[in-house]
Amino acid sequence: MIDLNLPEKATVPTMYFIGVTTTKSSIMKLFPEWAKILELEDAVLKGIDMNIHADAKEYREVVEFIKHDELSLGALVTTHKIDLYEAAEDLFDYLDPFAKTFGELSSISKRDGKLCGHAKDPISSGLALESFVADSYWDNHNGELFIIGAGGSAIAISSYLLNSDREGNVPSLILISDRNQKRLDEIKTIIHKVNPKVNVEYYLTPEASQNEKLLKKLKPHSLIINATGLGKDRPGSPLPDEAIFPKESLIWELNYRGELDFMHQATAQAEYRNLLVEDGWIYFIHGWTQVIAEVFNIDIVGDKFDQIEQYSNQMR
Repeated sequence: MIDLNLPEKATVPTMYFIGVTTTKSSIMKLFPEWAKILELEDAVLKGIDMNIHADAKEYREVVEFIKHDELSLGALVTTHKIDLYEAAEDLFDYLDPFAKTFGELSSISKRDGKLCGHAKDPISSGLALESFVADSYWDNHNGELFIIGAGGSAIAISSYLLNSDREGNVPSLILISDRNQKRLDEIKTIIHKVNPKVNVEYYLTPEASQNEKLLKKLKPHSLIINATGLGKDRPGSPLPDEAIFPKESLIWELNYRGELDFMHQATAQAEYRNLLVEDGWIYFIHGWTQVIAEVFNIDIVGDKFDQIEQYSNQMR
């Protein structure tokens, strides 16, 4: 057995948060009040911290613990979505189509004695985008999309934006960069499955200056996303400080806590470049409520979601 400091056998309905620095997350303070709003009596949330790209045996041990502990009802997975899927895919009785297509999972739950895995990010990222990107934004402005980082969040966002159901209301060009060629190969394969007709370019960018060169190519009214994790779990930004964002553009920092260097770079230019800068807060709320709904087998919509959002914004 690997010493992961796994929780003891659960004595009340328990959901886990599998991450890197879970105690620093706002969800630890928010969940008790969310549980009251959702009438989840006695339910608790516990964190399980793991090193980034941990050994496969460690991921399997965590999944086995949840699978066989009666009152351990499930988990939200962040940072480890792809690695956990690759290490423990065979331990699940059901994997939803998104999980299978993307090779990742963000949600572990149980239903009728079966261990279930879901990739909820395509849903939660879409809901988050809809909160600040107008319905016909791409049709109206012909802007481009630059996603820095090709991991799970980038896959989810791409899948939402490039879905063929959007009937052409998509970015005129998509640029995706990453420091890891394997990640670029994986996202390229997935995007081709989702929509083989879209115009996508992939770039290996081990240096921030290489991302800056791509940034200079973008049209006004583009969307630039930091999907790297830099500024949260690891220090820094995927762009150098001298980088200039395209005018009239949307800037989305997927992180909501940490140093947030990328967001501060954009905020400093927001007025004179006329930028709309968003952090990952609403993505955080949608991401958590989607998984909580799955773990506890409830609906979180309408008034319930509004109450959670209102409380969370007040507590932020």
